[in-house]
Amino acid sequence: MADFDAGPLAEVSVRQSENAWTLVFVRDLAHSPEQVWRALTEADQLAGWAPFLTDRDLATRGAAVFTTIDGATRIESSATVTRAEPPTLLEYSWGNDLLRWELASLDAGTRLTLSHTHAERDLLPMLAAGWHLSLAVAERLLAGDPVPPIRGQDAMNFGAADLKDRYCARLEPDA
Repeated sequence: MADFDAGPLAEVSVRQSENAWTLVFVRDLAHSPEQVWRALTEADQLAGWAPFLTDRDLATRGAAVFTTIDGATRIESSATVTRAEPPTLLEYSWGNDLLRWELASLDAGTRLTLSHTHAERDLLPMLAAGWHLSLAVAERLLAGDPVPPIRGQDAMNFGAADLKDRYCARLEPDA
């Protein structure tokens, strides 16, 4: 993937709740909300870009199993789709995390807002870097120019450490 370009940093912010932190990650995609919705919910499309595989489509509420892959290592974790309102809102738990995907129509595509709630604030820059790479791959998939998914330690070969540092600077409390 010598020609892979992850693009500019996304708009990011942090919200704090009583016992968790939420990374708010906003990225504009040059595809319709319906196309983005399918990429977020159809198991075969998720397999092409997401940091996990899923045992079912996510367009309906209910339990699912997500399998993260890092080289030869596969780890299954439980997930539950709590809201699925096509093509504007998808919300699910993944282990102890909560992910909320909001899609808003733009003249030239979709504004995607991911709110990823996690217990540890220190991990938010790495989450931002991971979602940055995953969504860059998703955009290529949606454009009909797919590249292999970037998962696990493989992300280090595509600038994850630099992205983490850059997002860390953006997410600092006084930045």
